[in-house]
Amino acid sequence: MPDKNAVHRAAAALRTALVGKQLVGFEAEKLSGPTPRLGRTVEDVVSHGRHLEICWDDDIVLSTNLGFRGSWELYRRGETWRKPQRMARVVVETIDWVAVCFNARDVETYRPDSFVRHPNFGRLGPDLHDANANINECVRRLMTYENPTISIADVLLDQHVATGIGNVYRCEVLWSSEVHPLAPVGLLPQSTCVEIVRTASAMLQQQNTEAPSDLFAYGRNGQPCKRCGGVIAVQYHGTPERLLYWCPSCQLGCAPAPEPDHSDPIARLTDSHPAGSMYISEMVQNKGLFTDNGDQAAS
Repeated sequence: MPDKNAVHRAAAALRTALVGKQLVGFEAEKLSGPTPRLGRTVEDVVSHGRHLEICWDDDIVLSTNLGFRGSWELYRRGETWRKPQRMARVVVETIDWVAVCFNARDVETYRPDSFVRHPNFGRLGPDLHDANANINECVRRLMTYENPTISIADVLLDQHVATGIGNVYRCEVLWSSEVHPLAPVGLLPQSTCVEIVRTASAMLQQQNTEAPSDLFAYGRNGQPCKRCGGVIAVQYHGTPERLLYWCPSCQLGCAPAPEPDHSDPIARLTDSHPAGSMYISEMVQNKGLFTDNGDQAAS
């Protein structure tokens, strides 16, 4: 279990070995985001809390959330790894060195100009893996979020609100709380914010001692919801885009208003068969079914 000082020391070692060196090999099987290009030069390695980032000269940043079980290790080329290869989440290679990230909880890449959740933009929120995390502070940050129109699904990945919630747990937390993932954070009442944060904290506390064995939303697209029997949906959402799993049938809490329907009123009245369209068109021409602005005329 790496403490924050261990992550800081790992960043210092990687910084010494990698900065100024060109990337000659990169592997990350479950990477979320763009893949760093070979030949680009490492510009910096930074750490904050249990997060470690590697930055390249084309503005690609590799972000790894090590959680309580992850670690970075540095090897000379040809040196035998001290941990099995199946535990490797990321492999970064230069001509002389191989840096390996084992058992990281989240691995993603982003460009700073398109990722407003970059931790350097402000003070990190409480780490919900910590049993003594300040729940009330997380709730306060949710309720006073700078942009109230941002979806709660996106805000849960913002490290300024709380650290530790990755893509898997944002889906599970919102499912458990029965909250619509696209609900604007500014519309959430205090009671809902409290429930979301407490649920996230409980799930992450459990993760400290055991791996998640029974997921209710994440990765279950097309399968029946274990609560209501509806079908679990999936879509890309956020910046950068991440897969979002949820149940449209029962996650209705604070649901956003439906998009206004600006389609042709004639098309809404009839089916797709040409004969139906012709019939409605004749009605409009002969009886003035609609006024000039598209509203239905009074009968």
